[in-house]
Amino acid sequence: MSDVKRARFKQWLESGEACLHPLTLPQRELWEISPAPAGDVSNHICCVINVRGLITPEDCVASLQRVVNRQEVLRLSILPGKNGPLQLIRARAEPVMRFRDISPQTSAEKIEELALQTFSEPFDLVQGPLYRVQVLRRAPDDQLMVFAIHHAIADGWTLGVFVQDLCAAYVQQRMRGPDKLPPVPASYSAWGAAEKAFWQSTELEPRIIFWKSRLAGIRRLWSVPDEADVVFRPRRLVSQLPAQISGRVRELARRSGATLFSTLLAAFQVTLSRWTGAEDIVVGTPVANRTRQDVRETMGYFSGVVPLRGQVERGRPFSEHLRIVHQSTVDSFANAMPFAELVRAIGERPSPKHNPIFEVRFALQNHPVPDVEIRGLSLKLRMRSTGTPRFDLGCEITELGDALEVVWLFRENLFSQPEIEELGRLFRTVVETICRAPERQTAVLTS
Repeated sequence: MSDVKRARFKQWLESGEACLHPLTLPQRELWEISPAPAGDVSNHICCVINVRGLITPEDCVASLQRVVNRQEVLRLSILPGKNGPLQLIRARAEPVMRFRDISPQTSAEKIEELALQTFSEPFDLVQGPLYRVQVLRRAPDDQLMVFAIHHAIADGWTLGVFVQDLCAAYVQQRMRGPDKLPPVPASYSAWGAAEKAFWQSTELEPRIIFWKSRLAGIRRLWSVPDEADVVFRPRRLVSQLPAQISGRVRELARRSGATLFSTLLAAFQVTLSRWTGAEDIVVGTPVANRTRQDVRETMGYFSGVVPLRGQVERGRPFSEHLRIVHQSTVDSFANAMPFAELVRAIGERPSPKHNPIFEVRFALQNHPVPDVEIRGLSLKLRMRSTGTPRFDLGCEITELGDALEVVWLFRENLFSQPEIEELGRLFRTVVETICRAPERQTAVLTS
């Protein structure tokens, strides 16, 4: 940057039109230890919102403007700095919303193709904004809102906040009410500063001791060939555990004094052990990291990740395996810490080939993703992807009514679709078997 441009930039900041902040701890993970480059499309969080009701483009844009004014991350971009990237937050920004009319007879495959175009278009991290919205209009009262946002400013919880804010803003717009939403109790940048102040050595040291012991001697579940394409091409495969099976899993968890998460994780460990031949299984799971009440309405990348290690002993009854997994999970969550700090503490070097510590991500999506019904309008959000393809393999389970949707995300340069289909069938077999015979040894759960 020339001296003249630097002087103008300084004047612009001093005018209050924008401000600079360091990256938050979760953002640092994307830049410092993620195997996928920060600008890679695998860092996009994507969803489709089904919108039923009469809406106009003018009201849509005005509603989104209210949300942009309320949520600072929608006015945020990332600038390179001498000591690392910085957040640039503008005081004002116009909304990014595009409209496209499509036929009511447009096939699901064509809609998927149009949505994929929106999802896969890279963001300009420096210029911003780091989100985009496209509205596909099938009829005046039938729309699909395609929403893509960069992981640097969002997590799964953020999608629910976005839907709620957009709906509240639309009501204001239609009722010709106040021209702005109330401010969030705490901004994302304020939370980031508080997190950095909290995670000092006195908080980190006992957790580091825990993790050095818990993760000692871990091994990779598989190796990535040196000649393998490092591009993180995501593929997605969806299956379902129907209500009858899901109900039995919930009942097993209740009888065992465990959570639904621990029960599904224990079953997943057994499945992965059979699929890979390994008995020592390490996966990562996301945590919302929104313990403070004042950030529950704030959009941003808050979530952390916790490694979960389990030993699948062939002769051990599943009921005993579940008891051990549940207690281990409780202990691991109690010692959660910023993942970038954890990676540094155990001395693992970031690699462009794979994620540090674990290659597999397992998640039970239980953050609020509401269906909203208001007078003359309904919004139903459907999760599409939350960045899991940054890992070699991901299993995301979401409660859909009484059933459980299981989404497998995988790198197509490492696994074929038939292999993942087999993994999905294996997981269902394990789940069905543990519900019928939880005392059966883990070695025979897949037979």
